[in-house]
Amino acid sequence: MTMVTGLFDTYRDAKLAVEQLEDAGISSDEISGVSRTEGGREVQEQGGKAMEGAGAGAGLGAVAGGAGGLLAGLGVISIPGIGPVVAAGWLIAVLAGAAGGALAGGAAGGIVGALIKSGVPEEDANVYAESVRRGGTLVIARVEGEEVAIANQILDLAARVDISNRRAFYAEQGWRRFDDTLDPYAPFDTDPVHYAPPPRV
Repeated sequence: MTMVTGLFDTYRDAKLAVEQLEDAGISSDEISGVSRTEGGREVQEQGGKAMEGAGAGAGLGAVAGGAGGLLAGLGVISIPGIGPVVAAGWLIAVLAGAAGGALAGGAAGGIVGALIKSGVPEEDANVYAESVRRGGTLVIARVEGEEVAIANQILDLAARVDISNRRAFYAEQGWRRFDDTLDPYAPFDTDPVHYAPPPRV
């Protein structure tokens, strides 16, 4: 399987991408996503089937106490360095396992470790993690054969962020890699440098 990833500055754009992937015949079982949330505020509007379970769980505003706390079936987890996120699809189990590794001091734990374990290159995984930290939404589709080109085309048309440009943008601010030992940003902080996604570059 090939991992096709799309980073979006808004949940709305990510939801649209998921719906389009499903409409193209990509199984919702092979689509996953993760988005930072405050009691489900960003995910009240439920989109495609792959994100519905996460939206329902987030609507309850229920996050287990402490990093790595997962509520079974709800898709709500707390990730070191990010705080509460809503996850959907197969990525939930990978995130839960990696969060435990981070708590145990594993070098490749947390969200970066989960993404690497899922087949995302480490350099990109760090940018994706930082982007989720800043309020973005990540969509990952496990595809093969002709679905790879289809998924990439859909995510491009759905306005996914150019990961190389985003990496360069962060680097200009002195950022080098995602640091899961930092405290999460305050939910929905209005400081554009720290929380709100920067303009698409």
